[in-house]
Amino acid sequence: MSRRIVAVAVLAAGVLVASCGSAPPAASSDGAQSSVAESTSSTVTSADQKLIDDFEFTYEGEVAAPDVPNGLDWFNVARPLSLAADLRGKIIILDFWTQGCINCLHVIPDLHRLEEEFPNSLAVVGVHWAKFDHERTSEAVGKAVQRLGIKHPVVNDEHEYLRRSYRVQAWPTLVLIDPLGRVVGVHAGEGIYPLFEPVINQMTREYTAAGLIDVRPVDLIAKSTGPVPTVLSFPGKVLADPESRRLFIADSGHHRVVITGLDGRILDVVGGGSPGLVNGTWLDSRFNQPQGLSLSENGRFLYVADRGNHAIRVIDLSKRTVGTFAGTGEPTHRVVPGPPLSTPIASPWDVERIGNQLFVAGAGRHQLWIIDTSEQGRRADWIDIFAGTGAEGIEDGPRLFGTLSQPSGLSTDGFTLWFTDPEASAIRSVELTDGGELKTLVGTGLFSWGDAVGVAGATKLQHAIGIELVDDRLYVADTYNHRIKAIDIKTGNSVLVAGNGLPGFNDGYGQAVQLAEPSGLSFANGVLYIADTNNHRIRTLKTRTGKISTLKLTNLQAAPLITREASDETVIFAQKLVAPGTVKLSLELLVPPGYEFNEEGTFALDITIENADKSRVVGDSSYRAQGPRMPQDFDLLIGDEEDLRVNADVTVFYCPAKDATFCLLRHLDLELPLKVDSAGTTKISLTHQLPSAEEIDRSIGSGSG
Repeated sequence: MSRRIVAVAVLAAGVLVASCGSAPPAASSDGAQSSVAESTSSTVTSADQKLIDDFEFTYEGEVAAPDVPNGLDWFNVARPLSLAADLRGKIIILDFWTQGCINCLHVIPDLHRLEEEFPNSLAVVGVHWAKFDHERTSEAVGKAVQRLGIKHPVVNDEHEYLRRSYRVQAWPTLVLIDPLGRVVGVHAGEGIYPLFEPVINQMTREYTAAGLIDVRPVDLIAKSTGPVPTVLSFPGKVLADPESRRLFIADSGHHRVVITGLDGRILDVVGGGSPGLVNGTWLDSRFNQPQGLSLSENGRFLYVADRGNHAIRVIDLSKRTVGTFAGTGEPTHRVVPGPPLSTPIASPWDVERIGNQLFVAGAGRHQLWIIDTSEQGRRADWIDIFAGTGAEGIEDGPRLFGTLSQPSGLSTDGFTLWFTDPEASAIRSVELTDGGELKTLVGTGLFSWGDAVGVAGATKLQHAIGIELVDDRLYVADTYNHRIKAIDIKTGNSVLVAGNGLPGFNDGYGQAVQLAEPSGLSFANGVLYIADTNNHRIRTLKTRTGKISTLKLTNLQAAPLITREASDETVIFAQKLVAPGTVKLSLELLVPPGYEFNEEGTFALDITIENADKSRVVGDSSYRAQGPRMPQDFDLLIGDEEDLRVNADVTVFYCPAKDATFCLLRHLDLELPLKVDSAGTTKISLTHQLPSAEEIDRSIGSGSG
């Protein structure tokens, strides 16, 4: 066996590792390219062949990698990419994924780590191959790219041309391509870093020595989008507490928990706003895409399913601290019962407390877990498996022998635990007894979904995530159908509560309502609170009348995004010729039509004058504005250095005049080069137009084919 074949075998062994399953056979298409197995054309030039003959490569391919067909939508790039034309000379990983697959989400951090470790030799391209109907739309893919913080280029393989070309059968699947455009190997499943790192390391060294690595950056890759610049960013779950009259919001895109009153007044923020696993004070602590929330019996502790950190966190609402309740911060392929802080778990998505026990929707391992807590709720004593073998499926029966499919939402009446199984578009239940049985109320299989209500057995869902039991009705956030449905647990009959089935934003009743991937539900005082994820809002449903409204968030200055990884926009103005001495600068930021600056929100404008190479601040030339009044006027003290640069660091908060629930937080870096000369001006006026929400949304996908 050659060394190359060994490499292929090593990568292919990953098929045995966890994956979201295989797709059913797809019908052939006349527009599909030939498969890898059928492709025999070579991409190797005669010059390359001479180099190959002179070097022995440990990992090399033999068949040409099919290129990306024209006409597909791209994200994070300035224009569509060609593997042959734009990525020749790079080691390429094609990541076949879909946004609802939990194992696909587990791969993303490993890919980012590999990109950081091999910035000059490796290029990652995400190939979005959808499972569900909604996932095929480029709008949904763009939102997912932003929500998950994906940094590399992504192409929407809407018609599965690439999937069929590479004969991919499971999510996730990764294809490794050498710098000459030839397929080296294929891996299906997660846990990719320890498999791919040594291979890419060896390939980098050998192909670099042969002069076949193009170390130049790919200049077509656009700056990846950061968090959505609104008060909330992709809120995943919400918890309403009628006793304290507080609302706890998992502000997942901002990696924090926002606490408001039930009336929407912001009270506090827990978490610094950037991803991480850090315990400590509310300001110093860090979360990573938090989801489900649950309160301890005494109301002092808030448990958080910290999805991206693979941990359960605990917020002390009295001492204003954050700790880790369960999990090690690293995912696992198999949960073994044990002490919570030394037992790894994977992607917990929801939590539900019953007495002194905390139930966890273990989406990452297709199980329900149970954590025994202390009487006060401040610590965990033991974590165990409550339901599910760990295999993905929808088999009923004794709870420890049944199969689940990515449980993501929990609700209970104290006797039965109800949960959503999104990958099967199912509503399931398990009895809270030693011999409790798994039962399925809605759902028939991993590839069965739809959009229907009616008598028992007629209900169909599409990747439903949220669930809340109110009296004898299960309210369901039918996420990919953009609807709220209700199911009678005694009869099994279901009705449509709200949503017209299309993503959008509109209040009202019934099918006049529009939502966008609602994911979390919680009930208090006759009101169902809805985490309307892709609208970045909290919606309210009065269950008696059926009216959907938008919760107006107030006291916005209490929830600033203090931590920023980078500016949202850098603006460099044309150089100005100025005279030394006092120069009057007038800076005006223009809000879009229909918007206004919010006096309650964050506003900061700091100006410094630096030398031309930005190595030092010139003198004491530093200025700060107060309040969002426009224009901002400054008297700049200009020295007699020949070349200077004025830098303005701006954070502005502005809202639609008629909808203060969807305000925009934008961070700008403004630069003004100066040429100092006695003949120069003493007055400068600068104007910059801020973008609307629609313009920001369109910029998520910077290029499309």
